[in-house]
Amino acid sequence: MKKTYKIEVDCANCANKMEDAACKTNGVKNAVVNFMTQKMTVEFEEGHNAKEVMEEVYKACKRVESDCEIEL
Repeated sequence: MKKTYKIEVDCANCANKMEDAACKTNGVKNAVVNFMTQKMTVEFEEGHNAKEVMEEVYKACKRVESDCEIEL
């Protein structure tokens, strides 16, 4: 399953850090952050709860870029 989320991030480098953090999160098959559109597309691994996984993605992104936001 794929879902797209609105994000707020200040620079392209920060967007790349968020993408890397999201991709390393358990339950995420793939994640792409588009700095220009301020969107994150996440593909979830089968059998994982998207909401629970996104809570972990949010925490991981906050660790690498403390002022980022993701609308869950």
